[in-house]
Amino acid sequence: MAASTNTPALDKPNLAEDWTVVLPRGGKPKRNFHKVIIRVGQKQEQLWTPSDTETNPERESRLMQKIQSCIKKLESSSFWLAFLNQLQTPEIFDWFQKRVGSEGKMQMVIYGIGSIESFEPPRLQLSLAILMKRLFSWIGEVEVFDPVISLAESRVLTALGCSVLTINEQGRRQALTPMMFFMPHCEAELYDNLLEANWCPDLLNNITLFGNSFEAYEQHLSVCKNLSLADSRKHILAVRKFVKELAIDSSSDDYFRAFHGSSWHFFKLDPHSDLCDARP
Repeated sequence: MAASTNTPALDKPNLAEDWTVVLPRGGKPKRNFHKVIIRVGQKQEQLWTPSDTETNPERESRLMQKIQSCIKKLESSSFWLAFLNQLQTPEIFDWFQKRVGSEGKMQMVIYGIGSIESFEPPRLQLSLAILMKRLFSWIGEVEVFDPVISLAESRVLTALGCSVLTINEQGRRQALTPMMFFMPHCEAELYDNLLEANWCPDLLNNITLFGNSFEAYEQHLSVCKNLSLADSRKHILAVRKFVKELAIDSSSDDYFRAFHGSSWHFFKLDPHSDLCDARP
């Protein structure tokens, strides 16, 4: 794809050469026990250090081997090939090119990854983020946070090229530049915190979000009619009309637990949009 004079072309790899409320199958909401729960209304950022500070080289080596094995497994899978094919469709690829623009890079922020030492779904999710970072040069620095991260996990994440945050932002990072928020299977409150912190057109337009389907949240609430639940998701519901959502194919049995119900969310708001009346 030819680049404009102001917009650098993104790298588009040749694969032949280089290689929620989330609804489970039964249709009922199910919390992912390897993910952190965000307390509703909790806004203040907090300094953070790992609660599990016991580590040793052997423990870190075993975890690194698990991650590398997961990356290798994912990279050779049909799921990864389908995921990449979707990323490189004109609809999505052109969107990334426009968002990166003159910045040249898009930072990735990973919230709510869970315990990569204890559970395979978080390892697969991290592996997906790492493979994207390795393949696409326009993805910049990768920052990671989850309160459950141990010292061993923090050291392994650092060795993998990620920066582990020392502040619990409660998901309230402002997207002052183009940012990809990688948040599969996080609690709805974390998505709502992110949206609330960026509740103006300029900031929302800087966000690309990979996470639970906003459409699924809307559909679930239309059925359950729970007012308190709706209030904790009010920004998710209000932003729906400004979001282009594209679901990924997560039908593979090997990757269903890690990625079911996940979608890309692209925000497109007029700079002069008034969001004061957009909240439901």
